[in-house]
Order: sequence, then C-alpha cells, then structure tokens
Amino acid sequence: MNLRLFASFIVIAIFISSFSCSNKSNRSRKPAVQITVESVHKKIIFGDDINIGISVKLKDGDLQETKIFMDSVLITSSQKTEFTHTLKKFKNLGKYTLKVVSIKTDGVEGVYYKTFEVLSDIVPEQNGYELIQSYPHNEEFFTQGLEIHNGYLYEGTGENSRSGLYKTNLKTGKTLQSVKLADRYFGEGITIFNNRIYQLTYKHKTAFVYELENMALIDSFQFASAEGWGLTHDEQYLIMSDGTNVLTYLDPVSYKPVKKVQVYDDNNPVLYLNELEYSDGFIYANIWGTNIIVKIEPTTGRTLAKINLDGILTMTNPDKPVDVLNGIAIDPVTKKMYVTGKFYPKLFEIKPVKKE
Repeated sequence: MNLRLFASFIVIAIFISSFSCSNKSNRSRKPAVQITVESVHKKIIFGDDINIGISVKLKDGDLQETKIFMDSVLITSSQKTEFTHTLKKFKNLGKYTLKVVSIKTDGVEGVYYKTFEVLSDIVPEQNGYELIQSYPHNEEFFTQGLEIHNGYLYEGTGENSRSGLYKTNLKTGKTLQSVKLADRYFGEGITIFNNRIYQLTYKHKTAFVYELENMALIDSFQFASAEGWGLTHDEQYLIMSDGTNVLTYLDPVSYKPVKKVQVYDDNNPVLYLNELEYSDGFIYANIWGTNIIVKIEPTTGRTLAKINLDGILTMTNPDKPVDVLNGIAIDPVTKKMYVTGKFYPKLFEIKPVKKE
C-alpha cells in the first residue's frame, strides 16, 4: 500500500515538473537593449553632434517598436533592431538621462537607462584683480547678498536670530535703514528689481518681498529648491542659486520657475554657486568656500572666466576671525565692482585683470 502511494507521488511530481518546465519554455522573454552615446570628442562638449546607438537583441518573438526618451520627453522611435539617432549640435550643458523602452509584438517590454554629460567647449579665462579702493564694512554682518542701487549699498545677512536687510552708505558703512528677520529665518541672497527688494532664506523655502523705499514687507512666496543661496535678476526674471551648479529662473510676479540652467566649465559642473550678480549680460557668482568668482554666460551656463581673489583680505589684516568671501555688487551706472565677505571688516572695489 505504501509503495503504491509513493509511486503515485512520483508520477504527480513528474507531471507538475513537466508542466512547469513547459510553461517556462513558453514564457516570452523581454528584449535586451545595448545603448551607446558618443560624439567626435572623448568627452561630449557643447555643440557636438551626439550619436545615440541602439542595438536590440531578441531571444524570441518579434520587435514592435523601440522608443527613446530624454529626461522623460520622447525624442524618437524605430521598428529596427539596430539604429542610430543623432542630436544635432546639442547646445545644452549638464547631465541627461536616456530611457529606452523596447516593446515586442506580444506586449512584453524591456526598459533600460543611460546617462550622459555635456561639458563646456570654453576654457575659462583666468583672472586676478586690481584693488582700487576699500571702504568700511560692518564686521558683524554675515554677508549673504549684496546690491548697489542709486549709489547706496544694500546687504542681506544670515544666521538664525541675526538675519536682516540693510541699506548703508557705501563709503562710510553707516546703516541708514534696516529690517530684522524673525529669529527662525536664516537670511540669504537679495536682489532689487522693479522697485522691490527680494530676499531668500536658507532652508525654509521662503522668500520675502519688500518695498524699496521704506523696506516694508509686502509679500512672501515659497520656492521649490531645497535651499536658497544667491539671488539676482536679468531684464525679465529673478535668478537664484541653491548651492549646486543649477541656476533657476523665476517669474517675478507668479514666482513660478521658468527654466533651469546648469553651469559647467570645460571639465566639470561648477558646484556651490553662492551669491550672484547680473551685469551687462553676464552672471557673476561666488563659489562657496573659495576665493573664486566665476563669470557665467546666462543663456548656456558656460563659465567664461574665473576671478581669483586670493590675498585680498590680508591687505586689511583683520583683528577678528572672518568667514568666507561672499558678496558681489556691480554699480549699474559706474560699472564698478565691489566684493566683501562674511564678517569682513572691509568692502573692496576691484577690477578683474587677465593673468598673463
């Protein structure tokens, strides 16, 4: 009796195994896709033709279509198993993600990803500086934003419980008007646009808007970036940095993001963009933690020049400890450039000079 029962179990097991193997062999296999991204250069640079090569391998069935998406936007599709798509004279810096979806006629699909990076085609000009003049600067100011308007210096300061907005006499450093932020806010970059002062905060994702004449708070808004760092504007938009290499353009009325520009030099993304200043069609940015100011082409994000301000503070020999260089202001009338830093005792008028 036990022997018969055992034999029955063996027969059932063989049947189940055979059925399982049969199902497995009949299961449709997803397509395998190989993706290549190449240009004429070893590294892809601004303006290159970028060739995206696709090779689809099928273990069974027939191919219906392969789609290529770049940052979630469909750029092309093909029914061929081998094809190339070219992005002609690609003029967008930064990192991009390709998503390739290959679909068989039975609906089974394979999804694959590949990233590529586009560097600047310009080697930044290397600049030093000429010190023209120095002026008193409040060494209690943790400088986060700097602006000149109608001959007056406007400054946004940071640190919790110490953040504020100040209008000062440029030559004497004397405070003429001021507004203190609530203790919970850490003030960041400022800019003056259309008779309003805009001021970012660090981690609260909040910006404040003031009347220029009396510094009365008239509005506030939320921004999407995780942090607020620097702020400036062109003829149409507010432009903010967030400590990465990305500049975000904001509509000054709706406060909604309009576009983003990634900043690169010929080797890498330019990270830690901090205080910003727009002048004569260019953006100048402090690089946090360094004595470097970069000159940026706003439409593309290409770094055109690097201004090295090493040694500028030793000209004043401060008695108290200072923090990093931060603060760029260019007078829209005289075109004079002024720089300072957090807890710096001086405001410096400088002139960038090309290094030989």
